[in-house]
Amino acid sequence: MLKQFAVGLAMFFALGLAHAQPKAGVEYRELSTPQPTDTAGKIEIIEFFWYGCPHCYNFEPALESWVKKLPKDAQFRRVPAMFNDEYAQAARAYYALEAIGEAERLHKALFDAVHTGSRLRVANEAALTEWLGKQGVDTKKFAAAYRSFSVEGKLKRAAQLTQVYKIEGVPSMAVNGKYVVNTDNITSFDQLLAVTDYLVDQSRKKGGNAAQKK
Repeated sequence: MLKQFAVGLAMFFALGLAHAQPKAGVEYRELSTPQPTDTAGKIEIIEFFWYGCPHCYNFEPALESWVKKLPKDAQFRRVPAMFNDEYAQAARAYYALEAIGEAERLHKALFDAVHTGSRLRVANEAALTEWLGKQGVDTKKFAAAYRSFSVEGKLKRAAQLTQVYKIEGVPSMAVNGKYVVNTDNITSFDQLLAVTDYLVDQSRKKGGNAAQKK
C-alpha cells in the first residue's frame, strides 16, 4: 500500500516553503548497518519508485531538474521498489528496458502512458510490448531481456534493497547506503529534495560510505 504524502502536497510544493535543518529520526533516518553502494568513489543517491505511483509521476519533473544539477561527486540511480507482484512486473519492465539501452529514453514516456491517455498497465506484458513497438523499440530484444538471467538478478537485488532500506512507500530517497528520507514527515517535493541535498552534504563531510563496494 502506497504511503500518502500530507494533504496539500502540491500546494506546499508550489509555495516552496522554507524548512529548518533536517533532524535524524524526524526528516530522515540512519540505517543501523550501512549498505554497500554501486557507485564507488561517489555519493550514491537512490530513488525507489513504481510506474503505477501517482506521487512518483508527479515527482518526476522536479527530480529530473534536480538530477541535472547534482555535484560531480554524487551519482543518481533509480531502483524499482518491490512490494508485490504488480511492483515486480513494473520492475522487470524497467530493467529489461535498461538492458537494451532504452530505459533513459522511455522512462518519462512510460510514466506518461501509465498516468495519462492510454492508461497503460505495465504489468500487462502484451499491452506493454505493443506500446513499446510504437515507440520504436525492438520488441524481440525486449522480450529476450524481459526474462533474462541478468534481469532476474537485478530484480532480486531490487527486492533486497527495498527490504534492507526498509522502504514502505514511494517515492523514497536513500543516500550513500546510510540514510533514508522519512517521507512520513515530508510535506512537499522541494522538502524531499532539500533533505536529500542535506544528506548528500552530510555524506561528503563524513568522508563517504565505509561499506562502499571496492
